[in-house]
Amino acid sequence: MLEAVRAEAPTLIKTAALPTLRLLTCGSVDDGKSTLIGRLLFEQSLILDDQLAALERDSRRHGTDGDNIDFALLVDGLEAEREQGITIDVAYRYVSTPRRSFIIADTPGHEQYTRNMATGASCADLAILLVDARKGLLTQTFRHAAIVSLTGIRHVVLAVNKIDLTGFDAAGFEKIVADFKSFAANLTFETIMPIPISARHGDNVSKKSANTPWYDGPPLLDYLEAIDVSQDLAARPFRFAVQWVNRPHLDFRGFSGTIASGTVRPGDDIVVAGSGRFSRIARIVTADGDLDSATAGDAVTFTMVDELDVARGDILCDPKNRPEVSDQFAAHLIWMSGDKLIPGRSYLLKEGTRTVPVAVTELKHRLDVNTLGKLPAKTLSLNEVGVCNLATTSPIAFDPYKDNHTTGAFILIDRATNATAAAGLIAHGLRRAANIHRQGLSVGKQDRLRIKHHKPAVLWFTGFSGSGKSTIANLVEARLYGRGVHTILLDGDNVRHGLNKDLGFTEVDRVENIRRIGEVAKLMTDAGLIALCSFISPFRAERAMVRDLLAKGEFIEIFVDTPLETCIARDPKGLYKKAMAGEIANFTGIGQSYEPPEAPELIVARQGQTAEESAAQVIALLAADGFIDDIDDLGDDWSI
Repeated sequence: MLEAVRAEAPTLIKTAALPTLRLLTCGSVDDGKSTLIGRLLFEQSLILDDQLAALERDSRRHGTDGDNIDFALLVDGLEAEREQGITIDVAYRYVSTPRRSFIIADTPGHEQYTRNMATGASCADLAILLVDARKGLLTQTFRHAAIVSLTGIRHVVLAVNKIDLTGFDAAGFEKIVADFKSFAANLTFETIMPIPISARHGDNVSKKSANTPWYDGPPLLDYLEAIDVSQDLAARPFRFAVQWVNRPHLDFRGFSGTIASGTVRPGDDIVVAGSGRFSRIARIVTADGDLDSATAGDAVTFTMVDELDVARGDILCDPKNRPEVSDQFAAHLIWMSGDKLIPGRSYLLKEGTRTVPVAVTELKHRLDVNTLGKLPAKTLSLNEVGVCNLATTSPIAFDPYKDNHTTGAFILIDRATNATAAAGLIAHGLRRAANIHRQGLSVGKQDRLRIKHHKPAVLWFTGFSGSGKSTIANLVEARLYGRGVHTILLDGDNVRHGLNKDLGFTEVDRVENIRRIGEVAKLMTDAGLIALCSFISPFRAERAMVRDLLAKGEFIEIFVDTPLETCIARDPKGLYKKAMAGEIANFTGIGQSYEPPEAPELIVARQGQTAEESAAQVIALLAADGFIDDIDDLGDDWSI
């Protein structure tokens, strides 16, 4: 078999530097994506002798084409992929012809690995969407087409594969094409090129097939060599995200990164998008010497004529054509985490070289990938696509994704696991972010602090129900009140009788509960108070969100570390008994998990410590850190 394959292979073609087309293959499981790439590699003589020999051995072991070579095994490099006959991870292959070079991403078809497909699509110019001619359009076909459209790919090849298994049926091919064009009418594709192929046997892959005389279009490779997908990034407004402030010695300070779009020259005016500060480019520095100009895709270092405050994450831009700067915007999210999206929960947003905390303030709808319709939704699950409003803790500079893929794309990161939770594509800034301005106040936070003899803080007591949080917080407040310290105690049960009485105990409602409390606690610190907050607050992400709301050092996390068994034995309100009887759903410790703090400022209630001793420990911490004056008689006289 190896000799027969060698005899079919044409002479290796040497190529010079060619314009490169980045593309991906996508579609449902077993539609032939890997086989197509393997066939292209083989027909362009890019498979070496030892690879062919290994492929022949692997085909005998894992192949799905009888005695023939299974080209899919060339791309499916993982042992698990070969054993299961599916693609799991994104595999990149490089193909050159006399007319063009290609970087091909082979992406998984299985729904479980949609995140990897989206990753491959994020940097492609064209998508080959494969469809099994026998099965027609499937749910994954619709999902992948929607993701391809969302990620800004404007050119699609609808490769109707395995046409040989339908007897090269022209009517079946035309029906699939008509169905897809009807579905894609609301997507943003500029071109859709349907081609009937047989990846396994090479029909219409590199050469026109005699088996499809009814098809009058080009073979796949001819089409890929000819299509123009240039985005003309050099002609677009200048965008440069600072990746690194380059300062090798006292006499040089430059800003390094890669130009996302536009062209600049020394002497051009420039502005920092976030601060609005102006300057001009003095030099464009590279390892090979200074440049007279730099354009999109160039990795360079700029020096400026003025000493501006510029840091990693800042975006330099054209003063006459600036990106939007806002802390609220609408975006499409492709959810990639096994944990559901929780509106209100704090995530990290990474856009270019900048990372800021962010929360989804509103999930407007979920996309029905079969019809592209809008479905109501309270959350997003793995592989679902939705449209959301997001709010960052500080403004960021961005462009709509349709205008600039670099400054319009971001990822969301789970703060607890540091795993990528979602890919995001910015649609537009929210008008309300531009129309609502902060009102200047005559009396500010610092003014209030001057008339008090203590510093504001949030004492955040967290732990299981029945752990003693409220008891300890009450003792601490009584102690502080007795010494003239201005305080407020926010207790979980009390707040749910008023401010949060519309919320339940689902994960989504718990997140919203803590978000509101965090905002109230922030207002209390603005008023100069020490706010004692007693809440189970089971999730680390929400406690981190409250910490981010406050000034550095103002959030003091106090873990009331009473074992769950002790809390159950105490059961002061009879809630554990009801929860264990199934009468209360989502009760922390019984039906819902609790995430203990990883690095709290203080841990109390351990080793049989009494509530009074725990409260004294809190007071001592406040005194030691300068929030209150020293109290010499700690531990006695707890009356008000």
